[in-house]
Amino acid sequence: MYRTALVVLLALITFAHILGYVPIFAVAVPAAAEKVQPKPLAPRPSASAKAPSASDTGTHELSRADLEAFLDGFVPYALKNADIAGLTLVVVKDGQILFEKGYAYADVRTKRAMDPGLTLIRPGSTSKLFTWTAVMQLVEQGKLDLDRDINDYLDFKVDSSFSKPITLRNLMTHRAGFEEGLKSILAYDPKQFITTEDYLKHHQRPTLFPPGEVSAYSNYGAALAGYIVQRVSGEPFESYVERHIYAPLGMARSTFQQPVPEQLRADLSQGYITASEPPRPFELIITGPAGGMSTTADDMAKFMIAYLQEGRYQENRILKPETVRRMFEPAVHQIDDINVMALGFFEENRNGHRVRGHGGDTIVFHTDLDLFVDDGVGIFFSLNSRGESDSVYKIRQALFDAFADRYFPSSGQPSAVPASSVVPNAREHAQLIAGRYQSSRRVESAFISVLYLLSQTVISANDDGTINVPTFPANKPKRYREVSPFVWTEEGGQRKVALVGEGSSRAVYSSDDPSSILQPVPAWKSSVWNLSLLCGSIALLLIVVVMWPVSALLRWKYRQPSTLAGKELLVTRVLRVAALIDVVYLLAWIVPLSPILSNHLEAYSDSLDLYIRLLQIGGLLVIAAAVAGIWAACQKSQKWTAAVWHVLSAGALVGIVWIAVITKLISFNLNY
Repeated sequence: MYRTALVVLLALITFAHILGYVPIFAVAVPAAAEKVQPKPLAPRPSASAKAPSASDTGTHELSRADLEAFLDGFVPYALKNADIAGLTLVVVKDGQILFEKGYAYADVRTKRAMDPGLTLIRPGSTSKLFTWTAVMQLVEQGKLDLDRDINDYLDFKVDSSFSKPITLRNLMTHRAGFEEGLKSILAYDPKQFITTEDYLKHHQRPTLFPPGEVSAYSNYGAALAGYIVQRVSGEPFESYVERHIYAPLGMARSTFQQPVPEQLRADLSQGYITASEPPRPFELIITGPAGGMSTTADDMAKFMIAYLQEGRYQENRILKPETVRRMFEPAVHQIDDINVMALGFFEENRNGHRVRGHGGDTIVFHTDLDLFVDDGVGIFFSLNSRGESDSVYKIRQALFDAFADRYFPSSGQPSAVPASSVVPNAREHAQLIAGRYQSSRRVESAFISVLYLLSQTVISANDDGTINVPTFPANKPKRYREVSPFVWTEEGGQRKVALVGEGSSRAVYSSDDPSSILQPVPAWKSSVWNLSLLCGSIALLLIVVVMWPVSALLRWKYRQPSTLAGKELLVTRVLRVAALIDVVYLLAWIVPLSPILSNHLEAYSDSLDLYIRLLQIGGLLVIAAAVAGIWAACQKSQKWTAAVWHVLSAGALVGIVWIAVITKLISFNLNY
């Protein structure tokens, strides 16, 4: 019996690990759900990244010599320590390239070096800045109106659950209200590559929020904007950007074509999960205008210079000065000291300096572009690996933090957050923000929503009136102290969060990510009791299934006849078959859920539809199993222990149905 118990325990641990606990830590939804995301929350430079110490972050002259010394002491160690293949970087100042350099390898096997003027990288969502530039060019020409219904520009209708129209302004500020999506956003095989037009028409995203009201980052929305550029200009999107942005800026080594033109392919950087592993194939980003560009650091320098010079590069102009100024201004309602979306750019105010930028991620490339708009300085860098334990996010944030604090420190001494709260009723306010939250950027109508159930954010209140807020990517809580009513600042840092609204309509805004918000999780959807229900149900069902053959073997070994007969035997068999159906059903869901955990988003395509449809039909069997379990629990038993076990088994079967329903495992939706 001890061996039997050990087998059951190991099976339970393995099953719970696969279905329950892996996603909590391995899925940075949206990191894994999208891979072309803005700069995420990340810790300050750590000792492992060899960031400068506090004593080394005073005023430094932004010169080539100082940059080289600083970066040469930071980057090589960070890349080696994180198992990242290479990095390319450029800094511009006063209309000129101040410093550019490639570190380590574009191809580990051949030892081909990263070259900022030659090596092509994939900037991911930073590509959106070119889409927004194209949109604003057409706005200047009177061909587009930022506040007009986008359906007026399309040859198909974007359906919305709300009567309010979606506008280009909504798309540029990620306030169109679209639900996130995974299906058909990435491919490796050119035969599976579909056009942006086909994707937009056949993979429409549902709307979760009224247009203009909630920030929810959307690649679908950015792809729509690119398609509108194509429709209104009469040129393919890729050609439009090449003629009207690349050409005047002299960006001869940049393209939105996928795969890249033949003459550029030999200079493409490989992309890696870690430098120790083989490279991944070239990523075909289906939502091209949202993240499909290939470019060099040198070309991106020209783009930054143009924006820092209000639309002008040398003798050419891509935008009017007033348009650039308009794009740099906050485009949505502001909350005290909380960054918001500008028009296409992410707003950040760092050490009293205005910064406008955009990050970007594919599966393997990770990029940041930041413009210190009042200082005439821009920095662009891209890494070609995720690194060990996704360490690229820490390095990317640490590099920007160190650069900003070294060359653009605060003009005065940073004001320390007092140990005692300066805000009356701080404890009450802490209790009001405390709770369980989900990101506005999520999948809610399809089976991928199960991963969001497993990645909820918990904000907790402390006795001294401070709060703890988890921080990506380690998800370790950081302490925040209230500095003004319902605005909290990170102790020892610059991040801020704010609470807006009350009760179920409240929302948490973060200074680090203006493209999404945290919304309260309804009690019925809380992962606290749902995960307990899931694990408890799995445990009971595994015991039922495992004990079925075990009890038969024990009877055979000791030649003991079964003590069950008649209806008691029927009830036992019904519960065993029902439990087996549920266990097989849950195991079968590992196939469509595991690719996101291993960063293989190319698996999500029409080719998976038949399998998912069979699972959805299998959900009817799970419902039938629960009904059978309820019937079994209602039958009289000779022993009270058997009756209790039957009730528990029926509860486990009903519990699986509940989990499957709220996570949309039981549904007939193939648009995920």
